[in-house]
Amino acid sequence: MMVDIRQSESYATYLKSLGWTVERIGEINYFIKKIPLLGSILKIQHPEEIRIETINKLCFKYGVFQIIVEPKTVLDSEYLVSIGYKLSKNPYLPTKTLQIDLTRSKKEIFHKFKKDARHSIKRGEGLSINEYSTPDEIAIFRREWKNSVKFDRFVPPAEQLIKLKKSFPQNKSLFLASHNISSRIIGGALFTTSSHGNINDIAYYWQAYTNPEGRSTLSQYSLLWYGILWAKKIGCKVFDFEGIFDPRFPNKTWTGFTHFKHSFGGYEINYPGCYTKIRFPL
Repeated sequence: MMVDIRQSESYATYLKSLGWTVERIGEINYFIKKIPLLGSILKIQHPEEIRIETINKLCFKYGVFQIIVEPKTVLDSEYLVSIGYKLSKNPYLPTKTLQIDLTRSKKEIFHKFKKDARHSIKRGEGLSINEYSTPDEIAIFRREWKNSVKFDRFVPPAEQLIKLKKSFPQNKSLFLASHNISSRIIGGALFTTSSHGNINDIAYYWQAYTNPEGRSTLSQYSLLWYGILWAKKIGCKVFDFEGIFDPRFPNKTWTGFTHFKHSFGGYEINYPGCYTKIRFPL
């Protein structure tokens, strides 16, 4: 059984560092956030099973007024509806994603890519790609990320990214940056992994950015290919692109990067969506 990243111990550690209360019961993560004057919200994302008794106990313990569940299966979503949960129009997690089977050989994976992706990767073979891991390096990575995107795009603070790296140490995360001949960063990508014990399960294409020069040199293809090879090297069995456009919950801003991700082949995975329930704290 492969563990979803939101159910990993590393992700639990990360959410704790951001101020969430985390209850890990029977290898399932329950995330609690206190909202002043209202009570708390309880969030469960892609659990292996829905445990209503545990949810009810946590609601009583933390004074929960809203429960948010993002199930993995249609069967679980139907069960939630049967006990009064409603489908939200605004899911928190991607409801549709793309995955690659990393158990195949490097050659097989590459040849499943579309022609434009293979060409773009070969075109970018001369780019310098470096890994960033120290707090100072991650601060630089973040600064160039902020400088590369529009002002209204959210970029996590450097402190948050450093906490992410601490929560996913060593081979559990990877910060990558591509450089031009002047050694200036022109693009970056962040990868994370889910794991149980020392066994890596799924690698995730967590975040990415490019500046105009990075886009013109197609550096994002080389960064992603590097990340896929890294994931395979550390023993991950699946590479997850962490979201593509889903017509059930349409977001037109996702169409561009969905085309990019589809050029790497893979198979689509659908999730039911986000289900919520409002309750009155006792």
